Amino acid sequence: MFVIINKHTLYLQVDLMIFSELSLIDICVFWWCLSGGSRCLVLITVGLGLICVLLLVFIILQHITITAERDLIKSYKNTVEEFNQTINSLQDSYTDLTQNKIKLESKVRSLSWFFMSTELKSWSDSRQYCRDRGADLVIINTEEKQRFISSLVSERVWIGLSDTENEGSMKWVDNSPLNQGFWFKGEPNNFGGDEDCIELNPEKHNLNNWNDRSCSDTRKGICEK
Repeated sequence: MFVIINKHTLYLQVDLMIFSELSLIDICVFWWCLSGGSRCLVLITVGLGLICVLLLVFIILQHITITAERDLIKSYKNTVEEFNQTINSLQDSYTDLTQNKIKLESKVRSLSWFFMSTELKSWSDSRQYCRDRGADLVIINTEEKQRFISSLVSERVWIGLSDTENEGSMKWVDNSPLNQGFWFKGEPNNFGGDEDCIELNPEKHNLNNWNDRSCSDTRKGICEK
C-alpha cells in the first residue's frame, strides 16, 4: 500500500506482513512518526545524539578505567621490584654480617691475654711460672705485638726466646724459629759466652729493645695465654 505524507510528499510502501510482526506499541510509534513528520526526525536525531553522548561517556569511562588499571599494575610491579631489591639487600647485609661474625669469632679465638710474674726469677723458672698457670713466656712475632708488649711493661722482663739448645739459633718456646727480631744495637752479642736467654728492656726504643742475658739472671717474665 502507499501512504502519502503531505508536507514532504514522501511515498512509503509498507508490506502488510511487517505490521503482523510489530507490536501494538511499535505500530503506534510508527504511525505517530508518520503523522508527526519533522518532529519525529528531530526526536530521532536527539535520541541518536544522546546515544552518541552516552557512548562517548562510556568510552571515556572505559579509558579512565583501563588507564587506572594500567597505573595500578605498574605501581604493583614497581612495589614488587622494590620489595625484591630490599630482600636482596637484606640478604647481602645478612651475608656480610655472617662473614664479619665469623671473622670476629676467629679473631677472638686468636686473641691472647698477658700477665706478668710477681717475682724475680731465672728464665726457666719464669717460664715454669707461666706454664703452671696454663700459659708460657710471650712470643713476639709482629711489630704490632712488640709495640704492645713494650708499652705493657715498665721493667726488664723475660720473653719466650732463647738459643739454649744451639748457640746462635734463636727459637721461641713453641720451638718455632725467630723470623724477625727487635734487637738493641750490637745485640745479641753473647757477652761472656753464656747469654742464651732474651729480655725486653722498655727503657729502650720499643722496636729496638731486645738483649741477650744469662739465663740465670733474675727477671720477671711476661706470660701469654
